[in-house]
Amino acid sequence: MEPKTKSFTDQIGNTITLNDTPKRIVSLVPSQTELLFDLGLEDRLVGITKFCVHPYHLKSTKKIIGGTKKVHVEKIRLLQPDIIIANKEENTQEIVESLKNIAPVWVSNIITLEDNLEMIEELGKIFSVRTQARKWIDKINYGLADFKQYIKDKPVKRAAYFIWKNPYMVAGGDNFINELLKLNKIENIYEKNEGRYPEVVVQKMRIQGDPQIVFLSSEPYPFKDEDAFELGRHTHHAQTIFVDGEMFSWYGSRLVKAFPYFKQLRERMILEDDHDHGHHH
Repeated sequence: MEPKTKSFTDQIGNTITLNDTPKRIVSLVPSQTELLFDLGLEDRLVGITKFCVHPYHLKSTKKIIGGTKKVHVEKIRLLQPDIIIANKEENTQEIVESLKNIAPVWVSNIITLEDNLEMIEELGKIFSVRTQARKWIDKINYGLADFKQYIKDKPVKRAAYFIWKNPYMVAGGDNFINELLKLNKIENIYEKNEGRYPEVVVQKMRIQGDPQIVFLSSEPYPFKDEDAFELGRHTHHAQTIFVDGEMFSWYGSRLVKAFPYFKQLRERMILEDDHDHGHHH
Protein backbone atom coordinates (compact mmCIF):
# COMPACT_ATOMS: atom_id res chain seq x y z
CA MET A 1 0.00 0.00 0.00
CA GLU A 2 1.06 3.56 -0.74
CA PRO A 3 2.14 5.55 2.31
CA LYS A 4 -0.40 8.35 2.75
CA THR A 5 2.09 10.76 4.28
CA LYS A 6 1.60 14.33 3.18
CA SER A 7 3.53 17.46 4.06
CA PHE A 8 2.05 20.92 4.52
CA THR A 9 3.89 24.16 5.14
CA ASP A 10 2.12 26.62 7.42
CA GLN A 11 2.10 30.41 7.14
CA ILE A 12 5.22 30.91 9.26
CA GLY A 13 7.25 28.43 7.21
CA ASN A 14 7.03 25.32 9.40
CA THR A 15 6.42 22.03 7.64
CA ILE A 16 4.17 19.47 9.26
CA THR A 17 3.78 15.85 8.17
CA LEU A 18 0.47 14.00 8.43
CA ASN A 19 -0.06 10.30 7.87
CA ASP A 20 -3.78 10.68 7.37
CA THR A 21 -6.54 13.24 7.16
CA PRO A 22 -6.75 14.55 10.75
CA LYS A 23 -9.79 13.30 12.69
CA ARG A 24 -9.18 15.09 16.01
CA ILE A 25 -8.59 18.85 15.89
CA VAL A 26 -7.69 21.29 18.66
CA SER A 27 -8.19 24.94 17.66
CA LEU A 28 -6.44 27.69 19.62
CA VAL A 29 -8.10 30.62 17.83
CA PRO A 30 -11.75 31.76 17.94
CA SER A 31 -12.04 32.84 14.30
CA GLN A 32 -10.37 29.63 13.12
CA THR A 33 -12.78 27.56 15.22
CA GLU A 34 -15.64 29.33 13.44
CA LEU A 35 -14.00 28.61 10.08
CA LEU A 36 -13.47 24.92 10.87
CA PHE A 37 -17.15 24.69 11.81
CA ASP A 38 -18.12 26.41 8.54
CA LEU A 39 -15.95 23.94 6.63
CA GLY A 40 -18.16 21.15 8.04
CA LEU A 41 -15.62 19.92 10.58
CA GLU A 42 -17.65 20.25 13.77
CA ASP A 43 -17.46 16.51 14.53
CA ARG A 44 -13.67 16.53 14.26
CA LEU A 45 -13.17 19.51 16.59
CA VAL A 46 -12.32 18.14 20.03
CA GLY A 47 -10.80 21.13 21.86
CA ILE A 48 -11.31 24.91 21.68
CA THR A 49 -10.47 28.00 23.77
CA LYS A 50 -12.81 29.77 26.17
CA PHE A 51 -12.95 32.65 23.67
CA CYS A 52 -14.30 30.42 20.88
CA VAL A 53 -17.84 31.79 21.13
CA HIS A 54 -19.10 31.17 17.57
CA PRO A 55 -21.10 29.13 16.93
CA TYR A 56 -22.26 29.47 20.50
CA HIS A 57 -23.19 25.85 21.19
CA LEU A 58 -19.58 24.64 20.80
CA LYS A 59 -18.81 25.94 24.30
CA SER A 60 -21.04 23.23 25.76
CA THR A 61 -20.12 20.39 23.38
CA LYS A 62 -16.33 20.74 23.12
CA LYS A 63 -13.54 20.58 25.69
CA ILE A 64 -12.25 24.03 26.75
CA ILE A 65 -8.45 23.97 26.86
CA GLY A 66 -7.80 27.45 28.29
CA GLY A 67 -7.43 30.85 26.62
CA THR A 68 -5.44 31.91 23.56
CA LYS A 69 -2.46 33.09 25.64
CA LYS A 70 -2.65 30.44 28.37
CA VAL A 71 -3.42 26.92 27.21
CA HIS A 72 -3.67 23.86 29.41
CA VAL A 73 -1.09 21.53 27.87
CA GLU A 74 -2.20 18.47 29.82
CA LYS A 75 -5.86 18.90 28.78
CA ILE A 76 -4.72 19.09 25.16
CA ARG A 77 -2.55 15.98 25.54
CA LEU A 78 -5.50 14.00 26.95
CA LEU A 79 -7.62 14.91 23.92
CA GLN A 80 -5.09 13.07 21.70
CA PRO A 81 -5.38 15.51 18.78
CA ASP A 82 -4.02 14.65 15.33
CA ILE A 83 -3.42 18.35 14.64
CA ILE A 84 -3.45 21.68 16.49
CA ILE A 85 -4.36 24.86 14.63
CA ALA A 86 -2.78 28.06 15.99
CA ASN A 87 -2.06 31.65 14.92
CA LYS A 88 1.14 33.67 15.15
CA GLU A 89 -0.44 36.77 16.67
CA GLU A 90 -3.03 35.12 18.94
CA ASN A 91 -0.81 32.42 20.39
CA THR A 92 2.79 32.71 21.60
CA GLN A 93 5.80 30.88 20.23
CA GLU A 94 6.18 29.24 23.66
CA ILE A 95 2.68 27.78 23.35
CA VAL A 96 3.41 26.40 19.88
CA GLU A 97 6.71 24.87 21.06
CA SER A 98 5.08 23.33 24.15
CA LEU A 99 2.50 21.53 21.99
CA LYS A 100 4.71 20.21 19.19
CA ASN A 101 5.41 16.92 20.95
CA ILE A 102 1.66 16.27 21.30
CA ALA A 103 0.67 16.74 17.65
CA PRO A 104 1.71 18.68 14.55
CA VAL A 105 0.95 22.40 15.03
CA TRP A 106 -0.15 24.37 11.96
CA VAL A 107 0.24 28.14 12.45
CA SER A 108 -1.54 30.78 10.41
CA ASN A 109 -0.18 34.31 10.00
CA ILE A 110 -2.79 36.64 8.61
CA ILE A 111 -2.23 40.26 7.71
CA THR A 112 -3.88 40.56 4.30
CA LEU A 113 -7.10 39.32 2.72
CA GLU A 114 -4.88 37.21 0.47
CA ASP A 115 -3.30 35.50 3.52
CA ASN A 116 -6.79 34.66 4.71
CA LEU A 117 -7.83 33.02 1.44
CA GLU A 118 -4.58 31.07 1.42
CA MET A 119 -5.33 29.78 4.93
CA ILE A 120 -8.82 28.65 3.94
CA GLU A 121 -7.45 26.87 0.89
CA GLU A 122 -4.71 25.12 2.90
CA LEU A 123 -7.11 23.95 5.60
CA GLY A 124 -9.32 22.63 2.80
CA LYS A 125 -6.41 20.46 1.63
CA ILE A 126 -5.32 19.35 5.11
CA PHE A 127 -8.81 18.22 6.12
CA SER A 128 -9.87 16.99 2.67
CA VAL A 129 -12.72 19.50 2.43
CA ARG A 130 -11.48 21.31 -0.68
CA THR A 131 -14.99 21.85 -2.08
CA GLN A 132 -16.21 23.49 1.13
CA ALA A 133 -13.09 25.67 1.25
CA ARG A 134 -13.62 26.75 -2.36
CA LYS A 135 -17.23 27.65 -1.58
CA TRP A 136 -16.15 30.01 1.25
CA ILE A 137 -13.35 31.50 -0.87
CA ASP A 138 -15.88 32.22 -3.62
CA LYS A 139 -18.31 33.80 -1.12
CA ILE A 140 -15.57 36.03 0.26
CA ASN A 141 -14.38 37.05 -3.20
CA TYR A 142 -17.94 37.82 -4.25
CA GLY A 143 -18.56 39.90 -1.11
CA LEU A 144 -15.24 41.68 -1.55
CA ALA A 145 -15.90 42.62 -5.19
CA ASP A 146 -19.36 43.88 -4.25
CA PHE A 147 -17.98 45.92 -1.33
CA LYS A 148 -15.18 47.45 -3.43
CA GLN A 149 -17.81 48.59 -5.90
CA TYR A 150 -19.88 50.08 -3.06
CA ILE A 151 -16.97 51.93 -1.40
CA LYS A 152 -15.14 53.19 -4.48
CA ASP A 153 -16.71 56.66 -4.61
CA LYS A 154 -16.94 57.18 -0.86
CA PRO A 155 -14.60 59.73 0.74
CA VAL A 156 -11.52 58.73 2.72
CA LYS A 157 -11.91 59.34 6.48
CA ARG A 158 -9.15 59.73 9.07
CA ALA A 159 -9.65 57.54 12.11
CA ALA A 160 -8.16 55.96 15.21
CA TYR A 161 -9.15 52.40 16.16
CA PHE A 162 -8.94 51.79 19.92
CA ILE A 163 -8.62 48.26 21.29
CA TRP A 164 -7.59 48.83 24.93
CA LYS A 165 -7.71 51.24 27.87
CA ASN A 166 -5.23 51.62 30.78
CA PRO A 167 -3.05 52.08 28.84
CA TYR A 168 -4.84 53.27 25.71
CA MET A 169 -3.85 51.05 22.79
CA VAL A 170 -4.80 51.22 19.12
CA ALA A 171 -4.44 49.19 15.96
CA GLY A 172 -1.24 50.32 14.25
CA GLY A 173 -0.03 49.07 10.88
CA ASP A 174 0.93 45.59 9.68
CA ASN A 175 -2.14 43.78 11.00
CA PHE A 176 -5.49 42.50 9.74
CA ILE A 177 -7.52 45.29 11.39
CA ASN A 178 -5.48 47.91 9.54
CA GLU A 179 -5.99 46.05 6.25
CA LEU A 180 -9.75 46.12 6.78
CA LEU A 181 -9.66 49.81 7.70
CA LYS A 182 -7.87 50.48 4.38
CA LEU A 183 -10.51 48.46 2.56
CA ASN A 184 -13.13 50.73 4.18
CA LYS A 185 -11.25 53.81 2.87
CA ILE A 186 -10.30 54.72 6.41
CA GLU A 187 -6.87 56.22 6.93
CA ASN A 188 -5.51 54.95 10.25
CA ILE A 189 -3.73 57.89 11.90
CA TYR A 190 -1.55 55.44 13.86
CA GLU A 191 -0.61 53.20 10.92
CA LYS A 192 3.01 54.38 10.96
CA ASN A 193 3.51 54.02 14.73
CA GLU A 194 5.96 51.51 16.16
CA GLY A 195 4.43 48.11 16.72
CA ARG A 196 1.21 46.50 15.61
CA TYR A 197 -0.82 47.67 18.62
CA PRO A 198 0.95 50.75 19.96
CA GLU A 199 0.19 52.51 23.23
CA VAL A 200 -0.84 56.10 22.55
CA VAL A 201 -1.11 59.33 24.49
CA VAL A 202 -4.66 60.44 23.82
CA GLN A 203 -3.88 64.04 24.78
CA LYS A 204 -1.75 64.17 21.62
CA MET A 205 -4.43 62.82 19.31
CA ARG A 206 -5.07 66.17 17.61
CA ILE A 207 -1.44 66.80 16.77
CA GLN A 208 -0.79 63.16 15.87
CA GLY A 209 -3.37 62.97 13.12
CA ASP A 210 -6.59 64.65 14.30
CA PRO A 211 -9.04 61.86 13.49
CA GLN A 212 -12.51 62.57 12.13
CA ILE A 213 -13.71 59.31 13.66
CA VAL A 214 -12.73 57.41 16.78
CA PHE A 215 -13.62 53.72 16.66
CA LEU A 216 -14.02 51.84 19.95
CA SER A 217 -13.74 48.11 19.40
CA SER A 218 -16.04 45.76 21.31
CA GLU A 219 -13.10 43.45 21.99
CA PRO A 220 -10.77 42.81 23.70
CA TYR A 221 -11.72 45.78 25.94
CA PRO A 222 -15.37 46.59 26.77
CA PHE A 223 -15.44 50.34 26.15
CA LYS A 224 -18.19 52.41 27.78
CA ASP A 225 -19.93 55.67 26.90
CA GLU A 226 -17.67 57.60 29.26
CA ASP A 227 -14.62 56.32 27.34
CA ALA A 228 -16.15 57.62 24.11
CA PHE A 229 -16.74 60.96 25.80
CA GLU A 230 -13.20 61.13 27.17
CA LEU A 231 -11.59 60.24 23.84
CA GLY A 232 -13.85 62.61 21.95
CA ARG A 233 -12.65 65.49 24.13
CA HIS A 234 -9.15 65.07 22.70
CA THR A 235 -10.33 65.59 19.11
CA HIS A 236 -11.96 68.35 17.08
CA HIS A 237 -15.53 67.02 17.38
CA ALA A 238 -14.64 63.58 16.03
CA GLN A 239 -17.50 61.15 15.73
CA THR A 240 -17.06 58.27 18.19
CA ILE A 241 -18.45 54.95 16.98
CA PHE A 242 -18.62 51.66 18.87
CA VAL A 243 -17.76 48.89 16.42
CA ASP A 244 -18.02 45.12 16.47
CA GLY A 245 -14.40 44.07 16.93
CA GLU A 246 -15.11 40.62 15.52
CA MET A 247 -15.94 42.17 12.15
CA PHE A 248 -12.53 43.88 12.02
CA SER A 249 -10.30 41.25 13.58
CA TRP A 250 -11.77 37.80 12.90
CA TYR A 251 -10.35 36.27 9.75
CA GLY A 252 -11.75 33.10 8.21
CA SER A 253 -15.37 32.79 7.12
CA ARG A 254 -16.42 35.78 9.25
CA LEU A 255 -15.60 38.13 6.35
CA VAL A 256 -18.75 37.04 4.55
CA LYS A 257 -20.71 38.76 7.35
CA ALA A 258 -18.23 41.63 7.67
CA PHE A 259 -18.87 43.16 4.23
CA PRO A 260 -22.58 43.96 4.82
CA TYR A 261 -21.61 45.19 8.31
CA PHE A 262 -19.05 47.58 6.77
CA LYS A 263 -21.73 49.02 4.48
CA GLN A 264 -23.95 49.74 7.49
CA LEU A 265 -21.00 51.29 9.28
CA ARG A 266 -20.34 53.64 6.37
CA GLU A 267 -24.00 54.67 6.39
CA ARG A 268 -23.69 55.52 10.08
CA MET A 269 -20.64 57.65 9.29
CA ILE A 270 -22.46 59.50 6.52
CA LEU A 271 -25.54 60.20 8.65
CA GLU A 272 -23.44 61.76 11.37
CA ASP A 273 -21.60 63.78 8.76
CA ASP A 274 -24.77 65.35 7.44
CA HIS A 275 -25.92 65.97 10.97
CA ASP A 276 -22.71 67.83 11.84
CA HIS A 277 -23.00 70.12 8.87
CA GLY A 278 -26.54 71.02 9.71
CA HIS A 279 -28.12 69.22 6.77
CA HIS A 280 -31.45 67.94 8.00
CA HIS A 281 -33.03 65.74 5.39
